[in-house]
Amino acid sequence: MVAQSPQQPKPIALTILQLLRWDKPAGRLILLIPALWSVVLAAGGKPPIPLVGVIILGTLATSAAGCVINDLWDRDIDPEVERTKNRPLASRTLSVATGIIVALLALICAAVVSLYLNPLSFGLCVAAVPVIVGYPLAKRVFPVPQLVLSIAWGFAVLISWTAVTATLTPETWLLWGAVVLWTLGFDTVYAMSDREDDRRIGINSSALFFGNFAPTAVGLFFTLTAGLFATLAVRMHLSAYFWISWVIAVGGWLWQSIQLRREDIPQTLYGQIFRQNVWIGFILLVGTILGTLI
Repeated sequence: MVAQSPQQPKPIALTILQLLRWDKPAGRLILLIPALWSVVLAAGGKPPIPLVGVIILGTLATSAAGCVINDLWDRDIDPEVERTKNRPLASRTLSVATGIIVALLALICAAVVSLYLNPLSFGLCVAAVPVIVGYPLAKRVFPVPQLVLSIAWGFAVLISWTAVTATLTPETWLLWGAVVLWTLGFDTVYAMSDREDDRRIGINSSALFFGNFAPTAVGLFFTLTAGLFATLAVRMHLSAYFWISWVIAVGGWLWQSIQLRREDIPQTLYGQIFRQNVWIGFILLVGTILGTLI
């Protein structure tokens, strides 16, 4: 009988990439997309390239910091959840000290990048930090913690828009509302995959809060998102190219809402819908670019 060689541990760099979730780009892209919507619309389709670079780097750094902070809060909870039990801090592959250092470095990177922005945008960056840090705590004390995450997502709109215009307009708030509701929709779907584990552990989620009405709630959030995008498009006189992307997005959200009403939902569907929203976001991004330029 041949003895099996012991499994080699992952290189520390790969484990840190896993901690930052850079091995799962969908979650990073779905935060970057609203920031790009915002900077494109605020700049009339022609944002300065250096500013776009700042927005991308700042979003990636902030998202990374948020993931590590979340895992630090949940390091004793994640081992009890099937989807998260193998995360580096949950599995004790990385120490708490390493997690804190990585989180601080990510926050420092985000802070350095934000120095390029004007005072209003920088102030909004600072205001976003308590929301990002507090989201994991919200799961313990607030019945709909996904709303807190959605508000954190909304800062991407406010920061990017003011980075171009140095002001907040009614159109800014329409886009902010659309992003908050969109995030609340797709993150409720994401939470639906963890319902049994969350209920057993005693963690709050919007999926548990809405219960059997969760598919209806998700459909309502996506409907309101579409309505706010339509209102924004009318106010900003976007061309037919945007409306083509809007119709595709609405079709995607309608299909997802129907799928969530199935009685025999496979566990993989929730992750699929989450990833589909990344593509929907990119389709709307192309629509906003073409809708403002042509």
